[in-house]
Amino acid sequence: MSRIEEGRVESLPNSSITRAVAAAAANLRHYAADLGTPTIRLGVTGLARSGKTVFITALVHNLISGGRLPFFDAAAEGRLLRAYLEPQPDEAIPRFEYERHLADLTGDPPRWPESTRRISQLRLALEYQTTKFWKRQLGRTRLHIDIVDYPGEWLLDLPLLNLDYAQWSRAALDESRKSGRKDIAKTWHQALAGVDPAAPADEVQAETLSHLFKAYLRETRADQYALSTLPPGRFLMPGDLEGSPALTFAPLDAKGADSFPRGSMWALMARRYEAYKTHVVRPFFHDHFARLDRQIVLIDVLAALNGGSAAVADLERAMTEILECFRTGANTLWSSLLWPRIDRIVLAATKADHLHQQSHDRLEAILARLTGRAMARAEYAGAEVKVLALATIRATREGVAKRNGDVLPCIVGYPLPGETIGRRHFNGDEAFAIFPGDLPKDPDLALKGLAAQQDDVRFVRFRPPDPVKLPSGGFAPFPNIRLDRAIQALIGDRLT
Repeated sequence: MSRIEEGRVESLPNSSITRAVAAAAANLRHYAADLGTPTIRLGVTGLARSGKTVFITALVHNLISGGRLPFFDAAAEGRLLRAYLEPQPDEAIPRFEYERHLADLTGDPPRWPESTRRISQLRLALEYQTTKFWKRQLGRTRLHIDIVDYPGEWLLDLPLLNLDYAQWSRAALDESRKSGRKDIAKTWHQALAGVDPAAPADEVQAETLSHLFKAYLRETRADQYALSTLPPGRFLMPGDLEGSPALTFAPLDAKGADSFPRGSMWALMARRYEAYKTHVVRPFFHDHFARLDRQIVLIDVLAALNGGSAAVADLERAMTEILECFRTGANTLWSSLLWPRIDRIVLAATKADHLHQQSHDRLEAILARLTGRAMARAEYAGAEVKVLALATIRATREGVAKRNGDVLPCIVGYPLPGETIGRRHFNGDEAFAIFPGDLPKDPDLALKGLAAQQDDVRFVRFRPPDPVKLPSGGFAPFPNIRLDRAIQALIGDRLT
């Protein structure tokens, strides 16, 4: 492939054909290595604060310590013999810090671990007894689960591969002028009004604009708004690229971009935007994302409901874009060898413990409605999709309370310091029984911001439950909601 730029034909340094051939060769190597011990590459993603780190830590801890998982067939039938960690196969990817995250959750006091900020990986080995007679004659069977943890914000970058700088600038500016974002973007817009895209490039001005644009993106993720992040996703989670020119650009408001001189501010921003796609987006897609076999997407629906109709609509858009990035469908021998597809997806509405169990089915219905279009597309391609209301670590228990003679189903837990309901402010030191309200029976009402029930529903965050020490050492698995169903949906078919 090539591109024409100012009368010159320039070869692309990372052509699609070259990367496709390299990816196919890598898939063949992985397939050959899996002949001894099969491997599932499980992607774990979701937008910030959706619970990715907690999910992986709880999943691994439950499997290693023999947690009670009644709807995970291999465990319930006594066929899961052993689970343990092994060195990860990809030495260039940071290891998921399972031990540190578990230490946070089992500390005194326990605390939630830090959020996902970069891609990481962990290999879990499962030894199990197969249900197939001929395999049983060979003894216990082993399966590797390579868990790949990555921020969902990075997926929002994939559509950028089909947009040039001018198209992206127009889209980003149009979004920032909508009613839900206009006030947040005010400072950035004021600075942008004083920039001449045709003027000579100014590094200080470029850094200022980039800084203000990133501040706008950060503000859209504040709890007050609970809006989903717009691309570029690495602007808020830069990892080891922080401060690099490839992450120092911003949209410009201009027409007639084709006539801007080569050394202009527009040309500088456009060049860095293309560098971002070349050195950040494409490698992520080809080296990590395109190799996944199974995928779970964690979605904090409750935070969006707290934010109102604008936040719900924004989450719906973000989830549709994320799910449409997946290469889904049933795998054949050839597709497994050369171009693997994601054949099972779990969509999980996290923090189900913030609701009474009577609302769990309604939460699932809201999520199914929220992601309906993308789910239908994946199922049409041949993938299996399951929707769950999930709490990988249950921070509350259920109870009842009386108000004005009525008995209300409540949840009981320790709200985090700073959480509020009405005029009540919590300091994190005392357990409270909270009636969070009922989700509407009609999911369309939730997508409109809960309609008339908006003032009656409020979700707060809770600290982790107190850990339980085992006499033999270590800690008991944390209580959960439907973690076993998620595990069964993701890998249960490979443990038969």
